[in-house]
Amino acid sequence: MEIQLSKNDKRFIPIIVSLSIVIPLAVLALILLPENLRVKTGIENHIFPLFHAVINGTTALLLIIGLVFIKRKNIALHRTSMVSALLLSTVFLLSYVFSKLSHAPIPYGGEGIMRPIYFFILITHIILSVAVLPLALLSVYRAFTQEYAKHKKLVRFTFPIWLYVAITGVMVYLFMMPYYV
Repeated sequence: MEIQLSKNDKRFIPIIVSLSIVIPLAVLALILLPENLRVKTGIENHIFPLFHAVINGTTALLLIIGLVFIKRKNIALHRTSMVSALLLSTVFLLSYVFSKLSHAPIPYGGEGIMRPIYFFILITHIILSVAVLPLALLSVYRAFTQEYAKHKKLVRFTFPIWLYVAITGVMVYLFMMPYYV
């Protein structure tokens, strides 16, 4: 899978910045959407979270596999793993937006020590998911424009944040699982 872009920062950086602002704001608006404006889909509420957890878990695996491939200097398989992780993250985002358009958020019902642990994981997951969007897009852009030195510097931050977001996405699902039925 050989993908190459011509370097055009004046075109692509504003697109990355715009997406990095518009997408989180759109997701926030959908989360706050009143019930009477939600779309009725007939899809049960518990289907989306399971699907999202599977996507997040698979993304985490692809990220780790991509790291292994680059450490072994297998650039082609590294690229395939990372593009696959980006595509899965895109599917996740589209599905998440659709789920928020059609279903109101479900509150966490846990008590005791689990409650602050859950909210710590959830809040850091949300904050870092907003941060990983421009980082991942810029990392992929730098790789596709063959700016490998810039790519390498950037992924030192992008990779652990993206991996954390993917893993904590699964953890949030596990915490919330009893409340989805």
